Amino acid sequence: MPDRPEVTAVEIARLAGVGRAAVSNWRRRHPDFPRPVGGTDSSPAFALTEVESWLRSQGKIAELPLLERVWRLVETLRDPAGHPAAPLVRAGAVLLLHHREPDRWAALADQPDTRLATALPRALADTARTVFGPDAATGPDAATGPGPGTGIGADGSDGATGPGRPGLFGSTELDLARLLARLAAEAGPAAAYEQLLTRYAEANTRQLSPTPPEAAELLAAVAGVPATVLDPATGLGALLLALPSTTDRYGQDSDPVTAALARLRLALHAPAADPAPLPVDLRPGDALRADAYTGHTFDAVLCQPPYNERDWGHDELQFDRRWPGGLVPPRGESELAWVLHCLAHTRPGGLTALLLPPTVAARRAGRRVRAELLRSGALRAVVALPAGAAPPYGVPLHLWVLRAPRPGDDFRQVLMLDAAATSPGSAELAEGGRDKVRWPELRRTVLDAWRAFDLAAREGLPLPEDRPGRYRTVAAIDLLDDETDLSPARHVPPAAPPGGAAGLSHLGGRLTELLDGLADPGTLLPGPVADPAPGAGGGAGPVVTLGELVRSGLLEVHSSGAGAPTRPAATDPAGTPVLTDQDLVTGAAPGAVLDRAAAEGTPLTRPGDVLVPALGGGVARVVGPGGPPAGAALGRQLHLLRPDPAALDPDFLAGHLRSTAAARRAASHASTTTRLDIRRVELPRLPIAEQRRLGAAFARLAVFDATLQQAAALGHALTQAVTDALAAGTAEPPSAP
Repeated sequence: MPDRPEVTAVEIARLAGVGRAAVSNWRRRHPDFPRPVGGTDSSPAFALTEVESWLRSQGKIAELPLLERVWRLVETLRDPAGHPAAPLVRAGAVLLLHHREPDRWAALADQPDTRLATALPRALADTARTVFGPDAATGPDAATGPGPGTGIGADGSDGATGPGRPGLFGSTELDLARLLARLAAEAGPAAAYEQLLTRYAEANTRQLSPTPPEAAELLAAVAGVPATVLDPATGLGALLLALPSTTDRYGQDSDPVTAALARLRLALHAPAADPAPLPVDLRPGDALRADAYTGHTFDAVLCQPPYNERDWGHDELQFDRRWPGGLVPPRGESELAWVLHCLAHTRPGGLTALLLPPTVAARRAGRRVRAELLRSGALRAVVALPAGAAPPYGVPLHLWVLRAPRPGDDFRQVLMLDAAATSPGSAELAEGGRDKVRWPELRRTVLDAWRAFDLAAREGLPLPEDRPGRYRTVAAIDLLDDETDLSPARHVPPAAPPGGAAGLSHLGGRLTELLDGLADPGTLLPGPVADPAPGAGGGAGPVVTLGELVRSGLLEVHSSGAGAPTRPAATDPAGTPVLTDQDLVTGAAPGAVLDRAAAEGTPLTRPGDVLVPALGGGVARVVGPGGPPAGAALGRQLHLLRPDPAALDPDFLAGHLRSTAAARRAASHASTTTRLDIRRVELPRLPIAEQRRLGAAFARLAVFDATLQQAAALGHALTQAVTDALAAGTAEPPSAP
């Protein structure tokens, strides 16, 4: 274990907000750049304290961000022979103390290190017993805490307390505890832990792929408001976290340390005033091989199981009671084993929802299991989601919804829903990509169709009419063939052109209006080009950087990082809209909202603000008519620039930010991305009247470009609609010219 935090070149680049190539240049050009203290020749490691000092002396950072300092200490406490997340368990225990008993921490914080080293573990153990119940472990070597069966001590240890004798905190751990106190005061204990878990998940993507909150909220909404819920592949607890606090939550994970992280996460998100103990029971162990809830059933089971497991226990589970009629899932169908496991733990009439790869619906090896799910009436819906909804983000996952059959239930219909299909107003759903999923539209599409179908099934009402291009109700017997392919795209008929001939005519008319409304390109061209006068924008006159304008008080800059909030509000649909970098690039309206409580303290857009994406360049939009809306919160990877309109014209500023020169001079490059260093952007020093004259020209160009983009998108939609109509035989080809 290193006695001081170390950082790689990639991490140095993150600290300074530059690309890795910039760090390589610094090492070559600056002889005083810190020397490596570890790592390898191809991936050297540097002492964090030396790097921080050098960056500060060069004016590249004022101070190492608090989260980075916390994370470096967490990395320092990692035992190379132990679990990489073990220090996060202790960090979570410290944050839980802040969450539940802030006054107790305040009393401890003033103690000298020698007393704090023994008092803090006792305080953490007391809090664990209060939150997780009297069965929480009381010592660092116990095998249960926080809560039964997690393998973590109630004082936040993982079976060993690190430096010093058992029960003591070492000096590095005390430093971490004090930094965590600052982070908790700055962001709140729950948000602080979310940031640390995000960093851990990013650093361990091969071992951990957490379900994103939007997908978890969708599954929770499908389940309704069950009294008890099980997640047999809990991971970091995203699915359980999305459930109402009134639900008793149960879970299992093969990794006891990950189970402890999930339990702490749930406790930190529970209101501090909630009665203890926390209504959560998380147990360690492989749910397929060592089922911790044998014989127990729940109102709902939600799960995103591990995919493509070959060694899931096929040989040793041949006679398991979870397989209906002794039908053992094939060795290569681990996902279907998880489906049957979840169904076995669902009470009759209860609901099961799983996120599965699309191949599970069609692989020939699983045909017999799929057929049994249809014959029993358990399978109720298969929903095709867009790529980017959940990891692996490049794969368009399916959502399977099942109900455990009741005796005498003869319902045998299946809802096939293609939520990834293109539809008017929701074209982004078909494009894929994590940041392109329009979650409000996706939630509405899935929940409206499922709830109408499920209500009809439970109450014996007429089933909803099929909607071509979106969903169709199919009799189970019609799916039982040689393939038993449950892919929605195979069964949902294509959508008719919107509005038929009248709709096509409307699209054509709208396209004509846009093209007619375009300005004459000749009016946008400059006059005769002459040698530019000094200060006239030709590069020969004096310039000023945006950083200098910030220091002089003429410009405010607000930047959001990769972890900026972009979640849709599950309980506050009238909350604050969130503008993402993708919305800004495409010119789309905000596609998500924040709960008003979560939006407090975040900067909101105002008329005259200029918005710029942090990654890439060439895009800058002014808030106001025809641009981004006012009153929106910043999503991830955005810069908000707020100029003093008496000294700096917004359209003039936006025009220069869109210029090629700005992107070239102020960009830094990583291996796959280009980041705009906003403070290095240069502007010519011009009187405000001249700025406004140029700004008006920039604004006309921006309108022209936006209209061109709208016309191109509408032209593509019209072309696709006519193509589909001709292919379906619902339209006649036009007369040859």
